Amino acid sequence: MRVGFIGLGAMGLPMAANLVGAGHDVSGFDLKPATMQAFTAAGGRAAASAAQAAEGAAILILMVVNGDQAKTVLFGEAGVAAALAANAIVLAACTQPPGQAAELALSLAGRQLRMLDCPVSGGVVGAETASLTFMCAGPKVVFDEARPLLDSMGRNIFHVGEAHGAGSTAKLINQLLCGVHIAAAAEAMNVAERAGVSLETIHHIISVSAGNSWMWGNRGPRMMEVDPQVTSAVDIFVKDLGIVLDHGRQVRQGLPLAAVAHQMFLATSGLGHGAEDDSQVIKAYRALNGGAATKTST
Repeated sequence: MRVGFIGLGAMGLPMAANLVGAGHDVSGFDLKPATMQAFTAAGGRAAASAAQAAEGAAILILMVVNGDQAKTVLFGEAGVAAALAANAIVLAACTQPPGQAAELALSLAGRQLRMLDCPVSGGVVGAETASLTFMCAGPKVVFDEARPLLDSMGRNIFHVGEAHGAGSTAKLINQLLCGVHIAAAAEAMNVAERAGVSLETIHHIISVSAGNSWMWGNRGPRMMEVDPQVTSAVDIFVKDLGIVLDHGRQVRQGLPLAAVAHQMFLATSGLGHGAEDDSQVIKAYRALNGGAATKTST
């Protein structure tokens, strides 16, 4: 199957490479020349523009930052929607508000194009191992047609519903929990380090106790590192929790835990750590509490 892929970033590149490995003819585009070289080395066809990547594609995958960028790529100067043949499918894999996903689908339908609202979860590791979770919404017939591609990139493929926006709602809920869990893990880790407790020991204790969470197990070790590898940046959660809170305002729903977590990620970014791994939200706790370990008397 001829596939177009736009957005060959930390997750997009291995996703596109997995499609190539599954036997699909993939034409990709990214603004970074080094990324394009890596894509070519993986067996993909490098396109000279986003529109060229879309030409002749039965399915186009948009692995861009957000819904605004997806709209710009499709309908702005890049001219991607105009380059697609009628009845092609657009997989909007970006994180965006549910309402924006629905609007994007309507705009594409006006050009005789079909869409799946299908944000992903699983990070770089999930992208590299083809074990991502896809939360898809749109007509079942479109989902079934795109399923072989989704299976080449992910392990957990869900059809959330027929209405565009339902997939983005599922992602919104996932990101709410992820952000709160990371912030809670950082808060607990900061308590331990200020008390002078061995972080390795406390991490092991909690990992086998009722207070454990997936984020504690995954992000906790990186909170102990000085400069951990970036698998998901602090600013991703500034964006995603912002989407969560915007949704809460629209539907008049109080989301106090999400709001507090957002403030901690926002503060971390304001301290100059926005591009660092999201585990480094612990730096905002350190700044708030006057540094790291300060052993108290009993």
